[in-house]
Amino acid sequence: MKDKLPIGIENFEEIRTEGFYYVDKTCFIRDLLNHWGKVNLFSRPRRFGKSLNMSMLKYFFGYGCDSKLFEELEIAKETALCLQKISITAFS
Repeated sequence: MKDKLPIGIENFEEIRTEGFYYVDKTCFIRDLLNHWGKVNLFSRPRRFGKSLNMSMLKYFFGYGCDSKLFEELEIAKETALCLQKISITAFS
């Protein structure tokens, strides 16, 4: 069966668990952590994935979130950042 297109779906967990087509943008997490600022502004045109990216960040940094959502994605190759994420969320 072919993956479904996630038209109007902006929930990262739903896209990853319900068999929707997903373009891996998890290297955005690495870039955000490596080039952080006190304030980050995410400006993009309408329908450019802002809400989906925020949902992805929620599931990556959220306490108790399922790390299996990120298996086989680019961020999973960043073991140092993933270990750092564990230490950050353990004290949140």
